[in-house]
Amino acid sequence: MAVTRVERKEQTRRAILDAALRLCEDSSLVALSLRQVAKEVGIVPTAFYRHFDSIESLGLALVDESFVSLRAMLRDIRRGDPGAGAPSLASIVDQTVDTLQDHVRQHRSHFLFIARERAAGPRSVREAIRHEIELCERELATDLARLPGTESWSTDDLRVLSDLIVTAMVATAEGLTVAAGRADAEKQIAETARTQLRMVLIGALNWHSRG
Repeated sequence: MAVTRVERKEQTRRAILDAALRLCEDSSLVALSLRQVAKEVGIVPTAFYRHFDSIESLGLALVDESFVSLRAMLRDIRRGDPGAGAPSLASIVDQTVDTLQDHVRQHRSHFLFIARERAAGPRSVREAIRHEIELCERELATDLARLPGTESWSTDDLRVLSDLIVTAMVATAEGLTVAAGRADAEKQIAETARTQLRMVLIGALNWHSRG
């Protein structure tokens, strides 16, 4: 079957994204040139502009790609099966860590990219990563408000708790990218993450917001 023009364009766009991820494994996006990416893909530099306005816009696409599916999966875990009632804290913790571990394993290059660019990337990319992490925190705070025991919590306290959890998950994801391929190290990082989350949630459920 012949490949359509739209399919060919999408294949080239995908190749550009994958090439950028490979090239960014050893350096930051700020050191990446359009010509490097074009050469890696096997296209002329001017063809790059049919897909992205700049290296920064390419980086923004990678940020979006890195977070969208993960946020959706974690959201589904927290909300559980509508017909089965609210999920338990233990199941939320276990499924969250397992999902994060699987996602990092399957998309390690994306997480390496995020870990590096959130500290050393172009300003627009750093801000996009920060925005995505803030979205994770807001969505989590909304879902935490549905858990038994948090009915009287203030909005600020819910945000503090969601910030603690997301910060721990970001650190866990970065640790898993470094430990990739070393089963014992990955297992230890995952177990530590489970313990951290359980300790945070147990303490949180005994917290009372000030009036």
